[in-house]
Amino acid sequence: MVHALIVEDDQESAQTLASLLACEGHSAATAGSLYDARRQIAFQRPDVVVLDLRLPDGSGLDLLTWREMLEDTRVVLLTAYASIESSIAALRNGVVDYLKKPLRFDQLRELLADMPSNARPGVEPAQLPRAFAQLLGSSAAIGRLRTAVSRVGRHNVTVLVQGDTGAGKEVVARAIHESSRRAGLPFYAVNCGALSPQLIESELFGHERGAYTGANERRAGLFEQAHGSTLLLDEVTEMPLASQVKLLRVLETGTFSPVGSVETLTTDVRVIATTNRNPEEAVAQGHLREDLYYRLQVFPLHVPSLSQRMEDLPLLANAVLADLALREGHRKHYSDAALHKLAQHPWPGNVRELRNVTSRAYLMAPGEVIEPDDIELQVLPSRAPPAGMPQVRLDVGTSVSEAHRLVTLATLQHCGGHRLKTARMLNISMKTLYTRLLEYQQHQAVAGDPDSADPNDLADPDASPTDHELE
Repeated sequence: MVHALIVEDDQESAQTLASLLACEGHSAATAGSLYDARRQIAFQRPDVVVLDLRLPDGSGLDLLTWREMLEDTRVVLLTAYASIESSIAALRNGVVDYLKKPLRFDQLRELLADMPSNARPGVEPAQLPRAFAQLLGSSAAIGRLRTAVSRVGRHNVTVLVQGDTGAGKEVVARAIHESSRRAGLPFYAVNCGALSPQLIESELFGHERGAYTGANERRAGLFEQAHGSTLLLDEVTEMPLASQVKLLRVLETGTFSPVGSVETLTTDVRVIATTNRNPEEAVAQGHLREDLYYRLQVFPLHVPSLSQRMEDLPLLANAVLADLALREGHRKHYSDAALHKLAQHPWPGNVRELRNVTSRAYLMAPGEVIEPDDIELQVLPSRAPPAGMPQVRLDVGTSVSEAHRLVTLATLQHCGGHRLKTARMLNISMKTLYTRLLEYQQHQAVAGDPDSADPNDLADPDASPTDHELE
């Protein structure tokens, strides 16, 4: 069996050809533009590409410059214009064939007859669904992730997606939604770390009129709005513990009550949660309830960082350039030297950082070729403490939670109890600092320890946790 990619802007012709190939026992995907074709190839490298020369976003010949992704792939060029035959002949090097329109299927059948299949393991030979439009890459890591997404998408189970910041956790969540029976409905998302504890329950469960000051009318929460669809809880480990109890109830019973209401509502929502923490450590540190963790961990997924799939970097960078070309109307590409420079960077910000760097390089490059000098890579400086800064001694084997406690309280003491200065020095939000101090107080973590200060004693008497500070 051969897997074919049909790149043809005439959708009816493309679908007809795909159906004929299916009748011959082959699999086929279609693409109506160069942009779609590159995404299809990233999902599953075809054995043969049937390529129209005239496409909405350029010439079909432009696809042939993508040599690293078309290695061992046979290309069949289609054109209705006999005058171009001389230029096509120059491309006939044993890999490229040429057929005139209207295409006679028996000619294509002859070309495919003796071709061995190069189908990749773990990838179903099917039309690239919209779900995988952003899950680009040909690495084994991203291939395994796509396979897992396609499998879990068909089942109505809760998914916990773990990965570094910028790795693409929300992209994975959207792919799961688009792979499910709920794909036709809107996708809802909320960042649990961006809302104050006072607002998150109203956002999730809604509120009744008069439930609190400023609640002038009833508001439906996300669990009510997303009925029948999918809800993404981004950075779920940042959710307050009290709200996690109510979330657990929704997951177990499908019921909830809006803030200020005694009425119980029922909802059918598929929940996908993400976190950039190690979930087991989050449980150990008290940031995530253990019972909620097991309820979310029905189907865990890990999104590889960009450094774990560097072979995908050229593809991802070119995909960003393709998006920019469609938006700006000018095509640009990286030189080999520029791609080499990108490959030397550690990419702590992952795909998000690559997208930002590529967008800037696109703007800075004066011509069609992006050179190394057009690329600006930021390397974060090491955060060594200034001379004379108090230090905290940690023994080998100190738990992460205990290290957090010692460093947080020592920094708070160094700042004279000023919480805003402490949060800035630790590079954490005010909400996270308040949560830590409350946790230390509740668990009496500093009781009887002469080397640590009580968080209440060190609290800034002039500061109070406003909604603005908590956001």
